[in-house]
Amino acid sequence: MIYWVLKKIFLGPVLKVLFRPWTKGLDNLPIDGPAVLASNHLSFSDSIFMPLMVPRPVVFLAKSDYFTGRGIKGRLTAAFFKLTNQLPMDRSGGAASANSLQTGVEVLNGGGLLGIYPEGTRSPDGRLYRGKVGVAKLILTANVPVIPVAMIGTDKVQPIGRRIPSIRRLGVIFGEPMDFSRYQGMADDRFVQRSVTDEIMYELMRLSGQEYVDSYASTIKDKLAAEKSAKSATAKDGDSIKTAADAVRIEPTAILAPGAVTVIGAKKAAPVPETGAEAEAVAGAEGAAKPAADAASESAVEASPGDPEATTR
Repeated sequence: MIYWVLKKIFLGPVLKVLFRPWTKGLDNLPIDGPAVLASNHLSFSDSIFMPLMVPRPVVFLAKSDYFTGRGIKGRLTAAFFKLTNQLPMDRSGGAASANSLQTGVEVLNGGGLLGIYPEGTRSPDGRLYRGKVGVAKLILTANVPVIPVAMIGTDKVQPIGRRIPSIRRLGVIFGEPMDFSRYQGMADDRFVQRSVTDEIMYELMRLSGQEYVDSYASTIKDKLAAEKSAKSATAKDGDSIKTAADAVRIEPTAILAPGAVTVIGAKKAAPVPETGAEAEAVAGAEGAAKPAADAASESAVEASPGDPEATTR
């Protein structure tokens, strides 16, 4: 009830006026009966605009983190996802993920439309990444058709990390139904699961025009996060080394007199410029001192008993 109120009265009309979403291939959607809507995933807003454009209600499998947030923001997010027909999807693998997929099978067995993102997470750079085989197992277990869906421009409306979307037009393309009934009874075959998944991803690539990357988006995200962390650590280490160098700085060109006290970290005082009178006085003193030093040197030579020339004069 609340889903229809939001879609038809409050949220839906406002979003359509602001973002003017366009659609293509709506006639490929079944009027009734179960089907899986497999979509590329560019933005958080994909889960809003795609079901908005589908006449029938769509139940989405969304990551479980959206349902376990803390604080006011976390609770509001969880409430929004529950009110918009979205179910938590545990992506940790094993029994937890299997239980989440079984929840999706129950939706399909009830004749509903189930939305899912084969990539498992949002694309970090707008490209299309390798699909996970869970979607194939779900489809083969429920034995239902697949409607490939291409979201266009939602990454420009609300890129990763942006909370408030920008107002611009976006689109949704619904491809022709895909039938995998030929693999009936082979839901647990890993090779069949990969073949079905790759076929779906190829169709999404064709509809969306995205560049395909044969790697998991989650792996690329982890790699980018590790590189960012390493750069941050390197920058901090560089600041620490610079601080230590500034704290213990010795001028290599400074010549210290014997017995002089060196203060670690002290900066060399700048020389005070001499006035004209002071410079002349210093020059005169140096000039007077030089003849006296020469005379003293000659006297010392004459008085030296070891000098043969001095004794013969």
